[in-house]
Amino acid sequence: MRLVKFLAHAGVASRRGSEEVIADGRVSVNGTICVDPARGVDEKSRVTVDGRVVELPETKVVYAVNKPVGVISTASDPQGRTTVVELIPDAGRLFPVGRLDVSSSGLILLTNDGELANLLTHPRYEVPKVYRVRVSGGPIGAPELRLLSEGVQLEDGITLPARVSKLGSRVLELELREGRNRQIRRMCDAVGHPVVDLERVAIGPLRLGRLNEGGHRRLKPNEVEALRDAAAHG
Repeated sequence: MRLVKFLAHAGVASRRGSEEVIADGRVSVNGTICVDPARGVDEKSRVTVDGRVVELPETKVVYAVNKPVGVISTASDPQGRTTVVELIPDAGRLFPVGRLDVSSSGLILLTNDGELANLLTHPRYEVPKVYRVRVSGGPIGAPELRLLSEGVQLEDGITLPARVSKLGSRVLELELREGRNRQIRRMCDAVGHPVVDLERVAIGPLRLGRLNEGGHRRLKPNEVEALRDAAAHG
């Protein structure tokens, strides 16, 4: 990238203004004053203006990860357990969007975009999340389905209405628009069907699809915009 373009992208000044800053001898590259606006620089170059280091804004990225059971949904773990961030080596500074408990698996997002993370996790936006659940306690009946869909009384209050589909005698798909701690496990316990397996299969319009367990992929710009739209119309 040319030096003048680098300065403009970093917000030092407009393209013309950056040319003037360079011409005035205020810019150094790797410790040497540079008055050539066409000088090539890259992410390894140390560019300063009036002695202050200039850096390009961090590129916003979003990854979908298929979290396995046993992996921690945090950026680090004092106990040394594997974290979701470690599933994407050399991706830079990322943090998980929301959480899946250690006993659950499925879709979780990693990003460096704090604004997007807030849109997807703040209760006011009610971005739906879909979970596939296998339970114990015998076949699931109509009364339990009705309770789960209309609202279950938990110790921290009654849950919001949820969309519940029965996929098998002991398999459910639940769509929630809230995210209390271990909510689905507590809901299923409350209706007499403890969770055996829990997998998140969708966040808003984004589906887990065929992403392999432990695998990841970077979202395309249109997928990120669709997530933003889901928050805007939640």
